[in-house]
Amino acid sequence: MNPSSLSGRSWLVLSESQLLRYVAFFYLYVMQGIPAGFALTALTNYLTAEGVNPSSIGSFAAVVGLPWAFQFVWGPVIDRFQQSAMGRRKPWVLGAQCLAFLASLGILFVPNPIGNVATLAWFFFGHSVFAGIQDASVDAMAISIIPHSERGRVNAFMRAGFLIGTGVGAAVFSQILRTNGFQAAALTQSLCLLSLTVLTFFIRERPQDQLLPSFGRKSVSIFHPIPAKTITAGNTYPTDFRWLFIELFRGLFSRNSLLLFGSAVAAYISISLFLRAYNYHLIQKLGWSDTSVSLLTGTYGMIVATLVALAGGFVADRIGPKRLLVFVLGLVATYLLTFNSLSEFWTRHDVAQMGLVSLYFMDPSISVAAMPVLMTLCRKGVEGSQFTTYMAFVNLSDIAGSYLAGHALNYVQVPTIGLFAGGLALTATLVTLIILRRQGTNV
Repeated sequence: MNPSSLSGRSWLVLSESQLLRYVAFFYLYVMQGIPAGFALTALTNYLTAEGVNPSSIGSFAAVVGLPWAFQFVWGPVIDRFQQSAMGRRKPWVLGAQCLAFLASLGILFVPNPIGNVATLAWFFFGHSVFAGIQDASVDAMAISIIPHSERGRVNAFMRAGFLIGTGVGAAVFSQILRTNGFQAAALTQSLCLLSLTVLTFFIRERPQDQLLPSFGRKSVSIFHPIPAKTITAGNTYPTDFRWLFIELFRGLFSRNSLLLFGSAVAAYISISLFLRAYNYHLIQKLGWSDTSVSLLTGTYGMIVATLVALAGGFVADRIGPKRLLVFVLGLVATYLLTFNSLSEFWTRHDVAQMGLVSLYFMDPSISVAAMPVLMTLCRKGVEGSQFTTYMAFVNLSDIAGSYLAGHALNYVQVPTIGLFAGGLALTATLVTLIILRRQGTNV
């Protein structure tokens, strides 16, 4: 079949199909979740069980996640160069997916992950660079294409996709690691990425977009900037880099942005900090196998997280994401402080299991409430850049939590780390409550 013959099908056009928006942004985030679950859950638990030093594992997680913390570098570039016959954002998404697939193949060159942790980390680092560009492009596409009335629900599907991908990467790939070896797991990841990249090729942003680039038309080449002005919701905005950076800094450093986003980052750090420490405690102190932890994470943990993400999206659209954000942050703080105060009961298998599954309730809860709030803070014309910067620091918070947990475990016990995380979440709750009440929000 000629690919151009598909161009008339509106159900393959994001702007024309609500169902497609849910499906597309769901699987685009599944693509991000699979490598994350493989590297940061299945592999880290595997390395923990094999006796690798926790500080080395913390450094491994930090290196793997580091490119995600620099997504803000790509946001202005994506916003500046966004004109193509294939659409505003799709060339970036599709190109980044292809490069991420090739980088994933490079992981196959690591012969023994246990004896080459540093080398393995840098190969995953290369994959994360391109995965981060894809993520920034998808976020920019989401803000450009999703109507305001759908943002809570579509954000829920995006987060659910990432969580399901993470669950698959954790549960399935932990089994492949143990039964078929590291090479088989790495190859399986690459094939998953390739199949979803092919799917992306047939999806368009708007009806006038083409499936293939028009190399003979310089005015629409992705390698040329858009004209002097771009139209967004009936308004015009200059698009030179100077204007982009001025508007970006205005959006990022406004008082409301700093306080609300800072609170969200603190909450994400608290969850990541305790999660990495608690996984170590389960394997090294309570004698759980790495596959048991990964399977629980990728099954019950993933199911709970997905249901919470989907339900939370509808709740956010109904009661308002700001009100939901305060409730969720308070819930995270209460959980961390209470569960770590009762650490003597962790030796009971049912309590320890409940504690791990409950952790996967927290992250999607924060996301479905915080993401729509952060979207409303984005300034017109630099939405992609600003939101990508927010997401970069969200990713940095996960890196920071993993790194700090790995090194803190050499000095303090896990319940102490958890209580510190709970105090951080409580601070985030209070700051968010104060700033929203000053804005006149009824919370």
